[in-house]
Amino acid sequence: MDFTTLGRTGLKVSVAGLGCGGSSCLGQTSGQSIDYSVSIIQRALDLGVNYIDTARHYGTEEVIGALLQHTPRDSVILATKAHHRKGDTLFSAEDIVRSLDLSLKAMKTDCIDVFQLHSIRHDSYDHVYSNIVPALMREREKGKFRFLGATEIPPQDAKHLAMQRALDDDIWDTLMFAFNLMNQNARSLLLPKTQKKNIGVLAMFAVRSIFSTPGRLETELDTLAAAGKIPAAIAAEKPALRFLMDEGGAENIIDAAYRYARHEPGTDIVLFGTGNPDHVDSNIRSILKPALPAAVTAKLQKLFGDIEGVGLDSPTRAVPT
Repeated sequence: MDFTTLGRTGLKVSVAGLGCGGSSCLGQTSGQSIDYSVSIIQRALDLGVNYIDTARHYGTEEVIGALLQHTPRDSVILATKAHHRKGDTLFSAEDIVRSLDLSLKAMKTDCIDVFQLHSIRHDSYDHVYSNIVPALMREREKGKFRFLGATEIPPQDAKHLAMQRALDDDIWDTLMFAFNLMNQNARSLLLPKTQKKNIGVLAMFAVRSIFSTPGRLETELDTLAAAGKIPAAIAAEKPALRFLMDEGGAENIIDAAYRYARHEPGTDIVLFGTGNPDHVDSNIRSILKPALPAAVTAKLQKLFGDIEGVGLDSPTRAVPT
């Protein structure tokens, strides 16, 4: 495993981070047992992953709690999240503190390494900053968590407006936002400032259904070509984006997507999630591979650098909230 420092937190983290949400939620979405989901985390830990990211509404904090019954707490870095709103209803600071306490109880720990305000929207950022953050700072002083982070909601915020707003303030130790080989605008909109302010960056949406669902990428490329946004010849390649394999040496499109996100300057952790233990090995193997050739990354930037909102689909799951 390769390790890096997560910005100003000083935490030594694996460059591959296990996400416990997405469509699979470690298999919980499909009704797998707690032990099954624990085995997925354990496999990631065995391969060197030490960063585990979950959220109260994923329904997987209890899985981590089960894991910690036989895993030393100081061997893993735990991150979780709390929603700040539901629909048009903004949650109070008391609601968020209650969520934090429930997370601590579910994970059977007395301190969370990174506590994040989840899916912040641009139009509710001021509420988060003025009403919720001060209360959380008091909870941090009590030792309930170590570092404060924020995440965006990519399907509704392709221009990263919430994260751009967050970068105006100096309260966030980490930020989590979308970046993938067909949705690259964080490179210009966010990463220069996160690097300047030494904020830890977690890249999400490196691989979504656009790359993992058969036929989905081809359909998206056809749509982009029909709109004149990419050359028709690129959309006609079979398999889709074949040049990534022919010229880039990628094993497949998912391999290319993880490598692309991993080696973007300013990215600390690339998050991956799965409900299939076999995918743990392949995902980590891709994240640890060398960067794609410079000519290929330049080609990707030329093709997709100005395109926004591609591959930002919301997960489909039915886990308790």
